[in-house]
Amino acid sequence: MHYSKEEKTKWLDNWRQSGKSAWAYAKENGLSPQTFLKWTKTGLGKKSELVEIPKSIMAVSRLEPEIVIEKGDVKIHIPFEPVRCEVRDVMELLRQTL
Repeated sequence: MHYSKEEKTKWLDNWRQSGKSAWAYAKENGLSPQTFLKWTKTGLGKKSELVEIPKSIMAVSRLEPEIVIEKGDVKIHIPFEPVRCEVRDVMELLRQTL
């Protein structure tokens, strides 16, 4: 069976969220495990390395104290005394990208 790029991406996204091995997920969903494994190696459905953080979360004066999280070339600036929901939003964005 032939699947479109969009269909493959949907299968791969669902697989990543499942936490299962690619082989087990493919078998459970009626997909060819060998074919599905090839899809996992093509980069289809991978999340972008860039993440847009809404201005409402990161709108801070540079004069205020902040926490800086660095990973490779990425720097994330978080106000030192952020509102609780802002930290939750930033952490959710981090979880989705890492």
